[in-house]
Amino acid sequence: MITAGIDMGAKTIKVVILKDGQVVGRSNVFSGFETREAADEAMKAACNQAGVTLADIGKIVATGAGRKDAPYATDDITEVGADAKGIFSIYPSVRTLIDVGAEEGRGIKCSADGKVVDFVVNEKCAAGAGSFTESMARALEVSLEDFGKISMTSDKLIPMNAQCAVFAESEVVSLIHAKTPKADIAKSVHDAIASRIISMVRRIGIEKDVALIGGVAFNVGFVDALKRGLETDVIIPEYPDFVGALGAALSAVEKHG
Repeated sequence: MITAGIDMGAKTIKVVILKDGQVVGRSNVFSGFETREAADEAMKAACNQAGVTLADIGKIVATGAGRKDAPYATDDITEVGADAKGIFSIYPSVRTLIDVGAEEGRGIKCSADGKVVDFVVNEKCAAGAGSFTESMARALEVSLEDFGKISMTSDKLIPMNAQCAVFAESEVVSLIHAKTPKADIAKSVHDAIASRIISMVRRIGIEKDVALIGGVAFNVGFVDALKRGLETDVIIPEYPDFVGALGAALSAVEKHG
């Protein structure tokens, strides 16, 4: 049986194709302004990698912010549900799942059988999501990858008080004018984001094992800040940005019967 999951994210669209429960194809493209066209491109790319056609796929389930507009999908699943299914299939021991993407962060408490016990979402401010780090990297005039790396070279503690991405950028500009080293600023930004995410997740309780997924999992500076804030190790899957799409594909297996 062949199924597919498509994650209609705010910044990127991810597709995972399963054959008899094993991943045989995946793709990731920028959402852009024409999300349906981007989704179509992502689906075809995943099919090419898997060596299958759309006609071969028995069931397609969508997730993500734009899941209702996903082409080809005949059903959908919430981001929380897809995340839980995806991580349980890879790391069944995970009880606390943190998902930080471009526009929002969420925390999910999972049971021993992979069910969602509780969850919390930060969707009202970009200061707790990937777009915040991108904004701060632009303010420092460094690439997003370097932004994470240089923060690892600092041991300074510079509190960032702003609770909004707009005001935080002004705060960063002030630090630049004060000749504060970029590494110290980068570290303070990651510490601030991690602190907000941790405060959010603590509302549902933090229980080991803890895993991090979403695009921000590629940011080494944020991962370091998160580990320090949680005072525990954090599991990161090999493809942290595809866990939601994987969960949707697994849901398609269940729905296909």
